[in-house]
Amino acid sequence: MNLNLRNRPNAISGSFGLFLGFLGLGLCLTTWTAAWADVESGPAKDANVPELKVFAVVGMIEDKEVDYASLRGNKTTVYVFVKSKEGRIPEAGRPAGRFLKELDKAIKDLGGDAYIVAVWLTDDGDQTKEYLPLVQTSLQFEATALTYYPGDKTGPMDWAINADANVTVVIAARGKVVQSLGYLSVNETDVPKVVEIVKKLNGNL
Repeated sequence: MNLNLRNRPNAISGSFGLFLGFLGLGLCLTTWTAAWADVESGPAKDANVPELKVFAVVGMIEDKEVDYASLRGNKTTVYVFVKSKEGRIPEAGRPAGRFLKELDKAIKDLGGDAYIVAVWLTDDGDQTKEYLPLVQTSLQFEATALTYYPGDKTGPMDWAINADANVTVVIAARGKVVQSLGYLSVNETDVPKVVEIVKKLNGNL
């Protein structure tokens, strides 16, 4: 396993500070070098997309449990698993917010039926259920569902989420896994890699 840690700033300390930092995209003008993928995480390429029963908080389905893998079917979908701490705040901190916002904008701009399903991996579903609408209010996602996995914080077993990965991206189409990417740290500069794959799937290249 490659544990090539990047030299990046830590998320600001404290629960409230991390919350504000995650929501405050527009306040940070610093640019980091892209990490690409840091660790192996997620299902193998060409595997069938596993069942994904999550509690949907924001998006095309709200306030109910849903199997998003079944709902999305053969449509191009970017699943983003976000490991959280203190019940809700992303381990990857503020840069994870910038990544999700830029990815949302890029997927929306592509058009078509591609969609993002963000899954919080948490040990406190109640706190996360309250937190995700605040994230939506701040970041105004247009092509992203915000959900949380109600089971173990390690995530659904069949999705093979690496416990070391703070963010795991799984790109799927036609019911198959196209590529999985695991990140120790992530930010907006990692978005083009994901978008390039989605463009190829949609025939936009």
